[in-house]
Amino acid sequence: MTTADGIVKARQSLPARIASRTGGGVLRVFLILVGLFWLMPTVGLLLSSLRSPSDIASTGWWKTFTDPSQFTFHNYASLLDNSTITNSLLSTVAITVPATILVVVIGSLAGYAFAWMEFPGRDWWFMVVVSLLVVPVQVALVPVAKLFGQLGIFETTIGVIIFHVSFGLPFAIFLLRNFFAEIPRELLEAARLDGAGEIRLFTRVVMPLGGPAIASLGIFQFLWVWNDMLVALIFADSKHPPITVALQQQVRQFGNNIDVLAPGAFVSMVIPLAVFFAFQRQFVSGVMAGAVK
Repeated sequence: MTTADGIVKARQSLPARIASRTGGGVLRVFLILVGLFWLMPTVGLLLSSLRSPSDIASTGWWKTFTDPSQFTFHNYASLLDNSTITNSLLSTVAITVPATILVVVIGSLAGYAFAWMEFPGRDWWFMVVVSLLVVPVQVALVPVAKLFGQLGIFETTIGVIIFHVSFGLPFAIFLLRNFFAEIPRELLEAARLDGAGEIRLFTRVVMPLGGPAIASLGIFQFLWVWNDMLVALIFADSKHPPITVALQQQVRQFGNNIDVLAPGAFVSMVIPLAVFFAFQRQFVSGVMAGAVK
């Protein structure tokens, strides 16, 4: 070790020296343990969904590691026979997919317009959009419910989609506008010199470059709508509720319906997890997009 290296090492603080010595395998082991701890509730729910109601009532889910004979798929067979749960899954998909697509599409168009198009009051309108981020959902429940009742869309799938899209757009526009604004102006001017109009510029240049941010937005919106219970409990059709409301209704009969509740809760959890892990690379890229600029 040279004298210069020794001086630099001596000037390092104690936390810096500890971090440099433990930044290899120990840190990886720690992160793996944190990940396993985070997944423990999901694993426990999965194992509980594969046990009979009597086994669930008598022992914990970890008992399956010493007694694998407890595993059974009878609960999932009961789940498929429960029309309330299966219909609620279809209702959740019918709400989540359109609400996510509409927020991504409208948010992308509005974000591009606020970032690169000139129109009167652009900055003021963007400030209005940003100010809507601080409006809590709970404040709008009663007035929106009255409005939807007058329009005849209360307790309908359309009403739930409109509500989620309305409250998802401010964050979508804010996120995508800031991301699109980081695109080099020279790149857009070069495309315009080649004869590209606004539509072609948006679809051929801005959208491919904004892929990570758009993917991150889609994941956020999908998870929020899929896991929402408050809005669904108030605005959704009570005869065909989303999965969160349907599971909440099953909780009232927990002692009798645990063979349906456990697998239904796991299916409700694993679908958004699968979406997140499928797009995790794009999600990380979108989150870290502005970190090194």
